[in-house]
Amino acid sequence: MTASRHPVSLLRLLNNLLLVYLLYMLCRVVYICEFWDLYSEGWHRLSIGSLLAGGLRFDTSAILYTNTLYILLVLLPLPRKLTAGHVWRTVLKVLYVVVNALMLVLNLVDTVYSRYSGRRTTWTFFSEFSNEGNLADIVGVEILHHWYLVLIGLAFIAALVLLYRHPYNNPSPRPLRSWQYVLLSIGCVLLYAPLAVIGMRGGASTAIRPITISNANQYVNRPDEAAIVLNTPFSLLRTMGKTTFTDPEYFPNDRLDAIYSPLHLPGNDTITQSPNIVVIILESFGQEYFGAYNDYPGYTPFLDSLIAHSLTFRHSYANGRKSIDGMPSILSGIPMFVEPFFVTGYSLNNVSGIAGELSHQGYTTAFFHGAENGSMGFQAFARTSGFQQYYGRTEYEADSRFGGANDFDGTWAIWDEEFMQYYAAVMEQLPQPFMTALFTATSHHPFAVPERYADSLRADGHPLHTCIRYTDHALRRFFAAASRMPWYHNTLFVITADHTNINEERTYNTPLGTFSVPIILFSPSGQLPTGMSNAVAQQTDIMPTLLGFTGCRRPYVAYGVDLLHTPDSLTWAIHYNNGVYQYVQDGHLLLFDGQQPVGWYDIQADPMLQRNLLPTDDRRLARYTERTQAIIQSYMQRMVGNQLTP
Repeated sequence: MTASRHPVSLLRLLNNLLLVYLLYMLCRVVYICEFWDLYSEGWHRLSIGSLLAGGLRFDTSAILYTNTLYILLVLLPLPRKLTAGHVWRTVLKVLYVVVNALMLVLNLVDTVYSRYSGRRTTWTFFSEFSNEGNLADIVGVEILHHWYLVLIGLAFIAALVLLYRHPYNNPSPRPLRSWQYVLLSIGCVLLYAPLAVIGMRGGASTAIRPITISNANQYVNRPDEAAIVLNTPFSLLRTMGKTTFTDPEYFPNDRLDAIYSPLHLPGNDTITQSPNIVVIILESFGQEYFGAYNDYPGYTPFLDSLIAHSLTFRHSYANGRKSIDGMPSILSGIPMFVEPFFVTGYSLNNVSGIAGELSHQGYTTAFFHGAENGSMGFQAFARTSGFQQYYGRTEYEADSRFGGANDFDGTWAIWDEEFMQYYAAVMEQLPQPFMTALFTATSHHPFAVPERYADSLRADGHPLHTCIRYTDHALRRFFAAASRMPWYHNTLFVITADHTNINEERTYNTPLGTFSVPIILFSPSGQLPTGMSNAVAQQTDIMPTLLGFTGCRRPYVAYGVDLLHTPDSLTWAIHYNNGVYQYVQDGHLLLFDGQQPVGWYDIQADPMLQRNLLPTDDRRLARYTERTQAIIQSYMQRMVGNQLTP
């Protein structure tokens, strides 16, 4: 039998893989530096050893998933003539560099996007923005703003190219016969296979399920820190093609509804009023930007003045971190659990909504959004939830009373000031009673305002603050115009935000603070009490509150309460944050990972959430845990069973 030479150097192969590990870890360092304002105060609570162990676990899974083809092509017993050839070696190097460069770029890109999403990017990102035609412009702007990340990315790619070592010995230091080479190669493949499965799964024990995004929480103290442990390739791979909602089966069905049911039955049949309902959803307006919620002036002088004549809630929260989370929460009482409802297969479910329910009471309903029709899936959801009419950029530009395409901001939508004037003008023509909703757009990346306001409305700090001032000014002009119209005094206005955005103030850099949005109820005719309520409010409360105010006569499903008819002590809020459910009630915050409580905080005594009170004998812990489980199970069952309507 002729002699051959074993061509594979396992040491060189290991060198190439270790280089990828190192670059993944450096991406994590870059991520931490970019989010230093969020994490800097919490380092005393974090264990570096725990972070490294968790990071290596998730990096191993991602690296093995993405490099398995390369590793197998190296280890397979290929003919000596092939492995010795320059072409084959070039193919292997290109495969290694391209795959890992793409994964590193995804990590660096997410360093920017996570600032707005609040978590590592999942596969639903591609569904969220599938209808957007301006992403190239957005990416171009971000490249300019984050030029240093481009340089870091180029440096990482250069390292992959320059430090790569060909995984073949030529000549080999130890001659092998052909049959020996084949057996050794097969042995390497057979050894690699179980090790790869263990690494991809995240452990060797049969009791361990393949790790998911939520497993990152075991290495950190707060849900917002889980992104440090994770990497973006893992998040994308683990959520690709996955079933989003599954029934956790915490309780038998006959007990579930006794603990919690989202079914609302008709209330006060004596209500005969039919006020107009106007819901204004402000893009990216966190409580942080308001003077009325804080001990500093803020950037919303008009809204602060309106709050003085409104019913407002000190502890009010969004149910998600994205625009596509806000719309179902506000208009249909559906919170965001696991993934945005919009982009799951369950978006085709039958859905209740404020508009649909009020349509049955003779209301005219219309939704307004100044972006391209179809943008973000808003038009589709508006139709699903019962809005009869939709007014977008197309309708605005067709209205000769306004400036048409000249009022487009160049990126997203019609400028807020012009579109709000259009909003008021169209409502003047709608038959009363009507229910309308407006989703603003200007206070959004790339944070531009009309040139005429570039100096007069300029604010300190992040450029978003200037946009906040601009939209506040646009609201002042909207209310000035609306107050002269006949429908105004018979109208209940609800002003809230889809989500928060840049959290620069210390008190808002917590897992709870990043959900703090305003919920403002303003009645020009004085039909509501005024003042700052201590009740807990959330976006999903808006639907029950408005339907209660108008005397809804039909049962409906919504994951919230009627804030006008619920004692403060019984109000609550729930959010999903990086694999952990956050439940707020009676001055306490419960963190629940789907299996057990992982956090219990007194948010009044400890607003920065620095002291986890677990273990504790507080009786509320068991009660709130049970309620959280019931809400989750009801949500999952109704999603899977298409039971979001009675």
